[in-house]
Order: sequence, then C-alpha cells, then structure tokens
Amino acid sequence: MQQSALRHHSFGKPLEVLQLESIPVAEPRAGEVRVRLEAASINPSDFGMIAGTYGHLRELPAVAGREGVGVVEALGAGVDSVSVGTRVRFPGEAGAWQASACIAADELLVVPSGVPVEQAAISFINPPTAYCLLRKMVELKPGDWVLQNAGNSAVGLSVIQMARAFGLKTISQVRREELVAPLQAMGADHVVLEGSDWAKNSQQLTGGAAIRLALNSIGGESAIDQIKALGEGGTQVTFGGMVGDKVRFPTRFLIFNDVRLVGFWWDAYARRLGVAGVRAVMAEVYAMMADARLSLPIERKYPFSEYESAIKHAGEPRLGKVLLVP
Repeated sequence: MQQSALRHHSFGKPLEVLQLESIPVAEPRAGEVRVRLEAASINPSDFGMIAGTYGHLRELPAVAGREGVGVVEALGAGVDSVSVGTRVRFPGEAGAWQASACIAADELLVVPSGVPVEQAAISFINPPTAYCLLRKMVELKPGDWVLQNAGNSAVGLSVIQMARAFGLKTISQVRREELVAPLQAMGADHVVLEGSDWAKNSQQLTGGAAIRLALNSIGGESAIDQIKALGEGGTQVTFGGMVGDKVRFPTRFLIFNDVRLVGFWWDAYARRLGVAGVRAVMAEVYAMMADARLSLPIERKYPFSEYESAIKHAGEPRLGKVLLVP
C-alpha cells in the first residue's frame, strides 16, 4: 500500500525543496499503532526544519511537519491499551505531513472527545509552550502583569486567553493597527504597537504595578523595549527569534534592575518532563480547549495536493492557523 507524503531530499526554502510523493504505508510493529492523519498544522518552526536551521534536524529524505492529530487505524501485536478509532496526537517526530505514521503505544497522547479536531491539530506546540511560559518560568499570582511580543502569533493568542483564565494581566506588542481590536476581543488587557515608545509609559498601562514576566519571540528592538519595561527582578524568556536579530540588552538593567534573561524550547522541556509530565501539561491545555477558554482561530484548510498554496498562505500576515489535510 502507498500513501501521500510531503518530503524534502535537501534543506532549503519549502517551495523549492518540498515534493508531494507516494511512499509505502508502514505496518505497526509489536507495541506500536498506526495513526491516520486527520489534520496537520503549518508552523514557522516547520519552515526552519525544512531549511535546516531549526532544532534537531531529521535525516534526509525527511517528511516535513511537526504537529497534527489523527485516529488510530491499526494495532501492532500486544497492544491492548488503546483501540482503533481513538483520536490521538499524530507522531510528529516521524513528520506530520503524511497520511499515516506509526508510534509506540505507550507514547500515545489521547485527545479527549470534547476537544474539536481542528483545535487538537494545533494543540501540541504553541498552547503547551504558552502554558509553560505562564506556569513554569516565574511564580505568578492573579493580578500580575505579563508582557509579550508577537501577540498575534499562536503562542501569543494562547498566552492572552490562558492569562485571562489564570487571572493574569497582559500587554501584547503587535506591528499592525488592525490587530489591536481582535486581540482585545480575545481578552488582551492592553495591545501596543511596536515602535510607539510604549515602553516609556508602561507604568501607566499597569497602574504602577511592576511587570513580572516578558515573553520574547522576536528579538531586536522589540526585546530591548521589553527589558526596559520590566520591573525590578523581572524575567525575560526568549523562546523564538522571528526577526533573526540578536537579543541585545542594556547592561545596566541586568545590574541595577536585576533583570534575568532565560531561554525556553518546548521540545527540550517536554523531553525532560517525560511522557507522564507532557500528559499532565496537555491535560490542562485540553481542559481549556474543551470548554472554549482556549480557542485559536483557523484561517483555512488545504489538501496535500495544494501544499504550495498552503505554504504561501502560511507565510502571509494573518491571525489564524493554516492546516493541511490528506
């Protein structure tokens, strides 16, 4: 049996190296299950992995994609912990942009029935990142202020909604005026435009309260503004670098304001947590998705056959996620 897969045989720009290919359907070995893809997401990190610039690179030729959701369609020998038809995380380690893949049954992450399938498809990278940034980096209490750039990103939208659920206050930096109203509608307390000198007036935004945590996924001047706005003893967590600029900082803020700079990568953090720890984090994410406290916008779904249009769309300014379906 054959199936469709989006693979690349070299590293480079997605539209230059990706190919829609027919590859054999894998049979689950003892202790494994085969998962049939329902929907996969397109993330900036996917482009980085295809380009050979992100994280731990896969052996070539590689199936692209890191995140998706599917249903168990075949069981290997000895598997009795899950049944055919169960919705689970698609094994993104094998590449999510393919019609099916196998995974060890004891590593499965089951998706609760109350979680919409499209939300499940985008639940495994950005929402747990947002959850850990808010819950694991700094001890925050209701009423504390959190600052973030790229407020319209999937992590940013997750932070806004989760912070609201946790009783935290948010300031979200964006680059386009038209993003202000949608973010406020999702629960953002303040939305500020990059380059507007907002950092000089951050105390007015918070009513004089210190900003405890800044979340940086851009770098450059945006990250510098965050450091200037942080309160004494505040922490900036860098978890991305969309602009590609180095994270620079005025030394005096490190010395005299005791500002701390740390990094975070969900993939590495998840490995340290182990299967049980990841399941615990995802249980919190799923609980919020099930009752719509967390709901991320979906821009459009594309079949694999239209992957070029999907990738172009994912690279354009937008608020929702772009999905691929077999």
